[in-house]
Amino acid sequence: MSNLNTEIERRRTFAIISHPDAGKTTLTEKLLLFGGAIKLAGEVKARGAARRATSDWMKVEKERGISVTSSVMTFDYQDCTFNLLDTPGHGDFSEDTYRTLTAVDSAVMVIDAAKGIEAQTRKLFEVCRLRDMPIVTFVNKLDRDARDTFEILDEIEQTLALDVVPASWPIGMGRGFKGCYDLFNDRLILLETEKKGELPSLGTPCEGLDDPKLDELLPAHAVAQLREEVEMARELCPAFDQQAYLDGTLTPVYFGSALNTFGVREILEGIGKMAPSPLPQPAKERSIEPLEKKMTGFVFKIQANMDPKHRDRIAFFRIASGQFKKGMKLKHVRSAKTLSVHNAQLFLAQDRATAEEAFAGDIIGIPNHGNLRIGDTLTEGETLHITGIPSFAPELLQSVRPIDPLKAKHLGRALEQLAEEGAARVIKRLIGSDWIVGVVGALQFDVLADRIRTEYSIPVKFEPSSLMTARWIEGDTPTDVKKFLDKNQGDIGEDHTGSPVFLARNGWHLNKAQDDFPELRFLATKEQTF
Repeated sequence: MSNLNTEIERRRTFAIISHPDAGKTTLTEKLLLFGGAIKLAGEVKARGAARRATSDWMKVEKERGISVTSSVMTFDYQDCTFNLLDTPGHGDFSEDTYRTLTAVDSAVMVIDAAKGIEAQTRKLFEVCRLRDMPIVTFVNKLDRDARDTFEILDEIEQTLALDVVPASWPIGMGRGFKGCYDLFNDRLILLETEKKGELPSLGTPCEGLDDPKLDELLPAHAVAQLREEVEMARELCPAFDQQAYLDGTLTPVYFGSALNTFGVREILEGIGKMAPSPLPQPAKERSIEPLEKKMTGFVFKIQANMDPKHRDRIAFFRIASGQFKKGMKLKHVRSAKTLSVHNAQLFLAQDRATAEEAFAGDIIGIPNHGNLRIGDTLTEGETLHITGIPSFAPELLQSVRPIDPLKAKHLGRALEQLAEEGAARVIKRLIGSDWIVGVVGALQFDVLADRIRTEYSIPVKFEPSSLMTARWIEGDTPTDVKKFLDKNQGDIGEDHTGSPVFLARNGWHLNKAQDDFPELRFLATKEQTF
């Protein structure tokens, strides 16, 4: 049992969140470099000849140079096993990010030093706040002209209502960026541009900021500025408080340049020391503790066609408690059937290895043929329903048809698979043969059209519809729901799970339905539990 406890306590499962272009994917690559998971950092610029980032494996991501689906990467560094979940920064793919954040215990927030906190960062931070998630902040791109350090700290504090504690302090910026002083470990770490592509040195240990070594290694004006600024920062900012960080009310702030692999080691060491090991997971019946002997877990994401040669579907599964062993028989709570899991996978982006064993906190991939859905719980026998995995009503709705009418049936199957992935809401009207596709952001339509064409060989056309929004219908009795469905047949569809959906043409149409049927609930957010 002690081995189980040790293994679980050394897990750190975290996500990286940021606005697009803040450097999140570059940081992901460099963290993997330290973990020895990759030997060469990919260039993340979307130029034809440049190497693509390891975490952006989907064809459309390579073409557009953005992350549109969450990737999972597992690696070891020092005494910890890290499960890193890279999330889409683009707002149009935020739903995938929301669900990913249900599967992690902490987050790293990446901020562009020149731009500060941007809209998508704030939105994702609010999701973390709902879960009181511990957050480490990385202020990136110090090798370019940046805003004043105090201004950045003040913005984090004011905009996000978080206490800030500098973990490192930058020395200069842009062309004058010399490096950082590591305040948590008293080390001077200099930027070594001539060693591009190599891991940076550990830095020079110092006896505090008065150490004469600083005067030898830095220009006089840089040392004077460093000492003055850090003294001011220590007066203005609270001391680091581990409990406040774990409660999600305080963030340690690191400075660096992911492109130059600078400041990355300090973040990784910081997560190892400060971030929580796997946390309890809420279930309808009770709280699930990670150190319980019996294994439980939940599906937070489905990805189809990770391997285009085999029409595979992988369920991304967060282990909530205990230990997974290859060949285990698990209860699929929604269907009450038993599943034998022989070929679960561990991930390095799209590279996979068979999981012989895994522990609470780990993310494994379970290949399946559509029997697993987002929100499903698997256990060693107990009936538990893990909660908190959201589904959102779409904000944009379009109808979709195949360019070749003979492929209509194939299109239906493709759409259902994409819906089970959580890539879009797919609604089949009760009257007529129309498929309605709902998304959170317009870019998703382009990505879906591209995926349906390349993965399923069905060229399709998305067309604007007269619909404004969709709402799931729930009532306390089946009779109430049936009465509404019978009266509004032309405005009703079913999603891929068979749940009834009301399709509203405008705000008035939705309000009238709510006024006429006050006993029903018209849901914009629905919990994915079965």
